[in-house]
Amino acid sequence: MKTENIFIISATLSLLAIVGAITYHNSNELKSIERNVESAIVKGIDPIAVRCAYESNSTNVCVAYASSPKR
Repeated sequence: MKTENIFIISATLSLLAIVGAITYHNSNELKSIERNVESAIVKGIDPIAVRCAYESNSTNVCVAYASSPKR
């Protein structure tokens, strides 16, 4: 009984640590992208170009951006 409780507590703590680490990593990544987009806006760079440099999931938006005529 005591061993089962230790295993359950250890598994729960491990799961919480993993969830916390993933949340921390994602929030830091979003803050970094936000700072870089704001910096790009100040410098006159298109924010979509900055977003495409960071995003790996939004290929449709980036392909459409890359193929569109530049102003």
